[in-house]
Amino acid sequence: MHKSTRIFRNFNIQSVLAGLAFQRSKTTQSLGPGARSSVQKFLFLPAGRYLTFLSAAMMTLASLSQCSLLGLEEEEDNSQELALLLVASSSSGCTYESESVTTTSSTGQFTLVDTAQTDCFNSTTGSTQSCSGSGQDGAYNSLTNTKQPSYSSNGNGTITDNNTGLTWTSSPDTNGDSTLNVSDKLTQLDAYNYCANLNYAGSDDWRLPTIKQLYSLMDFRGKDPSGYTGTSTSVLTPFLNDTYFSVGFGDQSAGERIIDGQYATTSVYKSKVFDTVTGMFGVNFVDGRIKGYPCLNSKTFYVLCVRGNTEYGKNNFRLTDSGATVTDDATGLVWQQSDGGTTRNFDDAISYCEGLSLAGQTDWRLPNIKELNSIVDYSRAPDTDSAPALNSIFTASSFSNEEGITDYGWYWSSTTHVSGGSNGTSNDGKNGAYQTFGRALGYYQNQLSDVHGAGGQRSNYKLDVSTTTGVSSINLGNGLFYYHGPQGDVLRHNNYVRCVRN
Repeated sequence: MHKSTRIFRNFNIQSVLAGLAFQRSKTTQSLGPGARSSVQKFLFLPAGRYLTFLSAAMMTLASLSQCSLLGLEEEEDNSQELALLLVASSSSGCTYESESVTTTSSTGQFTLVDTAQTDCFNSTTGSTQSCSGSGQDGAYNSLTNTKQPSYSSNGNGTITDNNTGLTWTSSPDTNGDSTLNVSDKLTQLDAYNYCANLNYAGSDDWRLPTIKQLYSLMDFRGKDPSGYTGTSTSVLTPFLNDTYFSVGFGDQSAGERIIDGQYATTSVYKSKVFDTVTGMFGVNFVDGRIKGYPCLNSKTFYVLCVRGNTEYGKNNFRLTDSGATVTDDATGLVWQQSDGGTTRNFDDAISYCEGLSLAGQTDWRLPNIKELNSIVDYSRAPDTDSAPALNSIFTASSFSNEEGITDYGWYWSSTTHVSGGSNGTSNDGKNGAYQTFGRALGYYQNQLSDVHGAGGQRSNYKLDVSTTTGVSSINLGNGLFYYHGPQGDVLRHNNYVRCVRN
């Protein structure tokens, strides 16, 4: 065994992130596509000679780029080779390390944690109703392979998820002043290095989580405060278990909105958000969404670091039932290989799955939103792959979108995205949560663009989006559509359907 050093540097020449990564036996197999595609040199040196080369290489790079050291950590490694990677980056505050290894040969390492939603809702009125026979998320709380949230406090500022095997820092208080505000937020690049260099609670193997690892914490007992007219956060119910975790709300004293509770991940969008900017998929534990956020020096996020179970979030797909289904041995779920082929509103989507007979089985159902998110492939995007953000083992419908270009669908989940209303405490269930596998369109600054990225999780009215409070509409030559919100999220009450069973 020998000691090795992993160094991350931020170069300002348009720019380049020089990463030193030790590859044990997989060499380039574990590198992301962004890293592989942007490698300028890929050199393997014997362990005894790498320090001489490293010193010369860093001196040369420093003279060209005025680099600044962002992170240094020591780790044990028994590799005999050093892979020197020059990975494309920029001064925008993003690592530019998009995911590539999204599958695994492991089984049972991706235990899905339930949404914890127990209520069911009338899609028209939004009021609660009986869950019996509803087919909604709240009707399925005791299924095999899907576990209710379970955490243990370790008494040292860390929380262990008893289902996933992941251990988390309990608070995004990065500056340690016991107050959560804008000064705790970091750019995605700084968040990446903060976790990589963290020595906390007796451990130094912390990392910034992937989007699926962070989303495992999402709790749909939360209520979206987007329409909240108050200022106190004490009445709000976040989408993160605040018995165990400290929740970062937007810092109103610094001019932020109360819903500015976005958290950073390593999951960089392979395409561009707003069609022009490299972005990162982040989780908002205040309003209950996943969106792609621009990687800018001015854009900062709360940070939770994680350790353990590096396989969490990776799928292990195989075709089953003569190709009619896809089984994921990582989660234990069985999926329709092809989607329902047409779009439906929320209620009809539930009816379709509840009535489906496929591969000799009749216990199909509409997946909850965390199950549906589990099959997103964050290494793919429509603009770069001419395909949905979905493993190619699946078949997905395509269509001409509101912009008049070929796109891929948004898919309904059985999960209700509850609104807390103007008082923050209401229980309005008119909105359904959906997963985007195609572009997450918005009509922003008088143009349509992929504002949040294929892989975002958003919501809108389940039955008729034209009745959304404050909605706007426009026809750009490809049919009338509705939009709403700060980024003009396009609204669709008819989405695609892919059913699941345990």
